Amino acid sequence: MERAREQAAAGGAQRAEGERSSEGPPRARDLTGAPLDSERSVEEGLRPRSLEEMVGQDRLRENLAVFVAAARERGEALDHLLFYGPPGLGKTSLAQIVAHEMGAQYRATSGPALERAGDLAGLLAKIEPGDVLFVDEVHRMPAVVEEILYPAMEDFRLDVIIGQGPTAQSVRLDLPRFTLVAATTRAGLLSAPLRDRFGWTARLDYYGRDELVAILERSARLLGVPLAGEAALEIARRSRGTPRIANRLLRRVRDFAEVQRRPVDRELARFGLERLEVDEAGFDALDRALLRTLVEKFDGGPVGIDTLSASIGEERGTLEDLVEPFLLQEGFLERTPRGRLATRRAWDHLGLTPPPSGRQGSLL
Repeated sequence: MERAREQAAAGGAQRAEGERSSEGPPRARDLTGAPLDSERSVEEGLRPRSLEEMVGQDRLRENLAVFVAAARERGEALDHLLFYGPPGLGKTSLAQIVAHEMGAQYRATSGPALERAGDLAGLLAKIEPGDVLFVDEVHRMPAVVEEILYPAMEDFRLDVIIGQGPTAQSVRLDLPRFTLVAATTRAGLLSAPLRDRFGWTARLDYYGRDELVAILERSARLLGVPLAGEAALEIARRSRGTPRIANRLLRRVRDFAEVQRRPVDRELARFGLERLEVDEAGFDALDRALLRTLVEKFDGGPVGIDTLSASIGEERGTLEDLVEPFLLQEGFLERTPRGRLATRRAWDHLGLTPPPSGRQGSLL
């Protein structure tokens, strides 16, 4: 039995543990919630370490605090958790907070890193009682790996195949109780059997301006940046409701302030954001390109996403994952069975006159 555990651990742990997908959006953007490799070390220093430090997601935090307290009182591992929502809202931070609150060891990997069943088996064979295993982008986990995960989540056991061909043997390993925390931006892509094995599923929503201001003020203190209240509000207004974007814009505005040897006041914040081409609605050049193409080339739609993708010169996945969610949330865009449709708010934002009534259903 011990030999089987050692073989499983050696099979994939070194490659899978802590690994992240290197795949990123085709076009570099400040206004994307997806993490950038160049900012990971800075981002780690700005993450909240406990539920008390975390700002926003009030109902989620309150419920999670209850679940954590109950699990600790019983001396049990927390149930498996699934967090979903747009990138940059704090799913990874929540996984680390869960480990901290439970006094448990934190292990991290991602769906794309788990290419083979042996990669996951290697991680699970090293699990200690109460550990928190975080799997980011869980919707990108291969089906063959997902099959291995089912019994590990439900029955805390791992079936390991030793050898090959006719001499191969299946050995069942008992696993200590652990907590799987999974995160995804595409909950609809998860299989029903996987979703059903989580004890609690929670959606993270976009943050309000006051919450982003509080996050920016905390980050400014940690970074040693003197930040005026009006400047924090200006950055928060243009951060698309996303803490990761707010912190990224804060660091860029700080650069302008340091070069010009000025404090970060509202005037400096507006100057820096305008230089970054971030408008007052929180749109960058790609957001405006999508809306302007939809409005000027296709009379506001409806138009298919593939046609929009070809017209803009951007991949469909980038538009669907990184551009459209915020436009939909803020009411600038609609998805219909016939394609994407610009709302009256989009026309007004671009300073254009919408077509006569009847030309576009969204304007009625």
